[in-house]
Amino acid sequence: MQSLPDTLYKVDSVVQLEQVAINQYGIPAYDLMKRAGKAVFDVIQANYSQNKVVLVLCGAGNNAGDGYVVAKLAKAAGYDVHVISLIDPDTLKNEAQLAYQDWVNHEGSTVTDIAGETELAKQLASLLTDADIIIDALLGTGLKRDVSLRWAEWITTVNQSAKQVISVDIPSGLMADTGAIAGVAIKADITVCFIGLKQGMFTAQGNDVCGEIIFNDLALPDDVYTHIEPDARLIQGINYSLLPKRKASSHKGCFGHVLIAGGNNGMPGAVILAARAALRSGAGLVTVITVPQHIDAISTAVPEAMIKTCDIGSIDALFNESFISDVTHVAIGMGLGQDEWSLHLLQHCMRLHKPMLIDADALNLIAGHDFTEIKQLAALPLVITPHPGEAGRLLSKTKKFSSKDVQLNRYDAINKLHAFFSDSETCTVILKGSGTLIFNGQTMKVCKLGNAAMAAPGMGDVLSGIIIALMAQNIKLTATIDIAELAVCLHAAAAEWFIADKTRGLLASDIIDTLPKVLQ
Repeated sequence: MQSLPDTLYKVDSVVQLEQVAINQYGIPAYDLMKRAGKAVFDVIQANYSQNKVVLVLCGAGNNAGDGYVVAKLAKAAGYDVHVISLIDPDTLKNEAQLAYQDWVNHEGSTVTDIAGETELAKQLASLLTDADIIIDALLGTGLKRDVSLRWAEWITTVNQSAKQVISVDIPSGLMADTGAIAGVAIKADITVCFIGLKQGMFTAQGNDVCGEIIFNDLALPDDVYTHIEPDARLIQGINYSLLPKRKASSHKGCFGHVLIAGGNNGMPGAVILAARAALRSGAGLVTVITVPQHIDAISTAVPEAMIKTCDIGSIDALFNESFISDVTHVAIGMGLGQDEWSLHLLQHCMRLHKPMLIDADALNLIAGHDFTEIKQLAALPLVITPHPGEAGRLLSKTKKFSSKDVQLNRYDAINKLHAFFSDSETCTVILKGSGTLIFNGQTMKVCKLGNAAMAAPGMGDVLSGIIIALMAQNIKLTATIDIAELAVCLHAAAAEWFIADKTRGLLASDIIDTLPKVLQ
């Protein structure tokens, strides 16, 4: 089995790779189809050698062709194979038609064509009863719209069957470029992906339906991949080379002075989490700016941090104090709120012209007000960390955009967010969520780490603290995107370390307490 590469592609890019292999390296298209079918059959043999009844579900196009190849190989190996087609298979074209003909010409091979049948779900349920393994070769990567009703019935019935499912290239119903589900999608146990990993498999709903992803390059020469640039990079672990050893002569003044601004009335926990995470991640000094009511709570929870308080009338005076000149980096938004105090605090932080992280309510304030300071920050290291809701509000400044719209195409959304804040590579946007995206205007990265247990309050506050601490330490990083990658990976890896494969029971503070382990 091949390890997953770190390159991700859009569908058009994979098609281009395939065409390079065919046209420039002389690999016949049907050979590639047979290699794809063989890759799926190898997975059947490796994982389900005792399960002898194989049901292959074929739709249209080359995905169906791959399915017919799988069927022929399985039958030749002694499996009891049944093939069902949702279309008239005689309408298949090119290599898919060749694969179909090779299947029906194999001794004893037949296809159950239910293209014209009514009560589809009921009939399919009876056909599924005796199957051990289902091969999903229905829709493939070319899907551009919601699955039609009859195909949706088929997919739903498969999902309700509780059978083991192997999807060919991508689960049917999943949009390969975006990770959105087109109404309904096969929930695969294993997805065998060919030539190039599709970028939609690793973000949004892709993580819900792909199961274990197995990659096969179909023995394409390495030189084929030099012709087409990948569309994104897959982050699969912490790059510890970005965390060099500290010199024995180091002192706290070597590692930055972080200002964390937020914690409005009733929300001290957000800045407590951010400050603790920043300290655990190695920030030299941390000062928290908050409202007077929270000084006791924060000083008790984070005695290592310095605390400054202000109300609406004393913000100006606070930012004239001498400690401000010593601040090297600013993080704002965690528990900030959206009142006048919040607005003035954000304006003052922006005017410091320090490397900055903007999160949470600071993003909501930017979405609701005009800030001339935003473009002035473009020349400085800047990290923006919205979740889909905050992203939708920011993008609604130019056109109505909801969190659902963001999730339908997270790649497009993060491109728009970066353009909103900056045209500079010194600005990096982190779009949080399953399959976190990281983008600096040039390079797109997708984090594979983390799990559903991270869907809990305060997780974003902890991530902000980690990021601003890494920015402040000036570790051997040349771009904010490297800092963002390292922080996102440390955050997710700490969660995995603490919770393992469980999907509940994780607190944001658990990640902070686990950081020393992943920072070893």
